Amino acid sequence: MTKQHSNPFILALKARNLTVEIHHHSAYQIVLSNDTPFNSTINGTLYECIHGFLIKPHVNHFCVAEGGTLNVLNIEPYSTVGLKLASRFKGDEDHNVFQSPAETNLFFQTSKESLDVNLVVEAMLSRLPSIAYDERVTAIVEYIKENYFQSDITPQTFADLVFLSPSRLASLFKKQTGSSLSKYLLWTRLRQAIYLTLSDKNRSLTDIAYDTGFYDLPQFNKYMYEMFGMPPKALKLNSDLIEVY
Repeated sequence: MTKQHSNPFILALKARNLTVEIHHHSAYQIVLSNDTPFNSTINGTLYECIHGFLIKPHVNHFCVAEGGTLNVLNIEPYSTVGLKLASRFKGDEDHNVFQSPAETNLFFQTSKESLDVNLVVEAMLSRLPSIAYDERVTAIVEYIKENYFQSDITPQTFADLVFLSPSRLASLFKKQTGSSLSKYLLWTRLRQAIYLTLSDKNRSLTDIAYDTGFYDLPQFNKYMYEMFGMPPKALKLNSDLIEVY
């Protein structure tokens, strides 16, 4: 058994001068102002001069932050962090809006009054229990980390690696991480694809798709839109995203 925090499944991006069209995605999303307040419309309601928000998956929204910088965190819904965030909503709530830095810090219980995204991530992870990972789960995580770019990975690939049936391994992995094997693999590929998209603007999106394990650019487009509400071309050209954590 290996003691560690459950994989947080957090993709964090920093965006400057961000304006996106109305969209939704399958991740929980936290958006925080890094400097100046911004405007956002969530489920048809306009919120002006806010400092941040947290929304559930599949909630329609868009942001306008002209001249400012936003930190955007996308979190896998069934990860340990995602399930923890789900418990923070009351009743039929599908979003929380933060009108000031103090409200943001109170909600996330950060160590000091700051909108530093690293402090928010640290605060969320600090309240997660340490889990004794089964060695077979650890082996699968390491395999995905080193081989995510191979497009021919199947459930049987993982099963053969740890000498378990695909169904038994799927159950064990889901129980310990909160995510399915396929979703874990997808998030690993997307995280690397986003990094390549933003760190090498001259590289073609088709090459990036192939190099990170997607069958082709249409498949990469499909999953990017489902997860983040925008295709990789918009991420690359329109959002002016400047950093990936």
